[in-house]
Amino acid sequence: MANLEILVSELPTLIQNLRLTIGDSNQIMEQIILINNAQEQLRNIKKLIAQELRFDLNDNSAIATLPRLSAVATLFIPNLGLVDPAIAEKFGNSETKISLTDLQSKIDDWIEWGYFLQAIATDILSDLQLVNQLNSDIINLSISNEFQTLNDSLQIDLPLAKSNILRYQIEKINDYQKNLLQLQQKLNYIFDTIKNSRSLLNILLGVSAFYGKSGFALEWLDDDHELIISSEGKFQELTDILNDCDCFQEQIAALIIRGNTLTQQGEQALKKIEQESSKEAISSQEVGILTKFSTPKIICSALIIASSLLILTFAGLKNREQSPQLQQMSRSLTQEGSANTKFKSAQKLGMEAASLVQKPPHPLKVWQQAQNKWHQAIILLDSIPNETSVYDRATKKLAYYQINYKFISKRVLIEKKALANLESAHKLATEANLFVQNSPHSQLSRKQAQNKWQQAISLLEAIPESTSVSVQAKEMLSIYKTNYAATSQQS
Repeated sequence: MANLEILVSELPTLIQNLRLTIGDSNQIMEQIILINNAQEQLRNIKKLIAQELRFDLNDNSAIATLPRLSAVATLFIPNLGLVDPAIAEKFGNSETKISLTDLQSKIDDWIEWGYFLQAIATDILSDLQLVNQLNSDIINLSISNEFQTLNDSLQIDLPLAKSNILRYQIEKINDYQKNLLQLQQKLNYIFDTIKNSRSLLNILLGVSAFYGKSGFALEWLDDDHELIISSEGKFQELTDILNDCDCFQEQIAALIIRGNTLTQQGEQALKKIEQESSKEAISSQEVGILTKFSTPKIICSALIIASSLLILTFAGLKNREQSPQLQQMSRSLTQEGSANTKFKSAQKLGMEAASLVQKPPHPLKVWQQAQNKWHQAIILLDSIPNETSVYDRATKKLAYYQINYKFISKRVLIEKKALANLESAHKLATEANLFVQNSPHSQLSRKQAQNKWQQAISLLEAIPESTSVSVQAKEMLSIYKTNYAATSQQS
């Protein structure tokens, strides 16, 4: 029990290592090693818990050093300090006891998350173009910092009496305007990439462009299997990033208007300075007329535009009253009803898929059923027209479901690989037995059998504990190792 308590005391460090910072490829390699080490230590804790529970079943007497809750052994997870509510579920509640069986389940979740991070890291490192793009992003400012810089730059008062400084300031404002338009385009790219991409790697490219040199890390999947990302101590879901993009777009539009206003004021002031310095004889009456008609241009334009809008609005209302488009309304209602039905069906499929994969491991068939449900849900959400009321909600759900589909697809591949390893190992074992049975005294046959046993053992050892065939693989592994040792002694 003492060893178990020591290992449990190290859980905060282990769990904190189960995150993947996206950026420099060398750092990603280092993190894979850390994740591997954390998973190995978690497996050790899990083994000790299994031993403790077996001992607990065999010994009904109380254990003084181990608190008990309803006859089930419990432990305290060490205090993790302040944990952001967004990832509280990752760490669990450190203020209360946790039963050993619950801790086992929690460890399974952590190990599973480690496999997910390793799969993403491997995919990133195998894509040179993706690596180069990530390396490029980390030398640029984040969207937030870039916007703040431009916002601060445009909070200025023009020196309306000095022409040389005024010209310089107008040029700078024009440069800021160009930068704002570029930032606007970048935000459009980020929003479209995160919202519309079916590939998690492409989504990560959008996130990378959003955070820039601030960097970001994959932290956890919340209760709804939504990806939680951290950057500079702030935790966000993908929906939060999309909402931030919308917010920045609105603020940029306001800044562009301010920049246009400053430019117009500056040009008018510059024109006035140039006219005064030309030493042209202008009468006081002409000056009054010039002042009267040079300043209200914006107001006049605004009145003209407002009048036009009122006329158009009145004409539009009149037209609708005179020519109601009943057929168009009918189509819209039908489209809206269809969109709502699709959205509800997709939600139902998503809940069914999430429910299927609770408390792994599961057989391959279960993972494939969940994968199919996520795929059907994605197709439904993707087909919802943008004119409908549920389009925005469908878009947010679609981003999450695509991540879930990617994650489940990885699990399907892992389970398939494990099953293939098991079948191949069984086939090799059958061949090894045949070699020995057919030529029991042949040195060559025993050597061939030994090689077959070794290959079978390697295949079984490569099967992850998180798979449904892990228990069967361990049982076979014990037998195969015994057979291998016996064959080696005969050789």
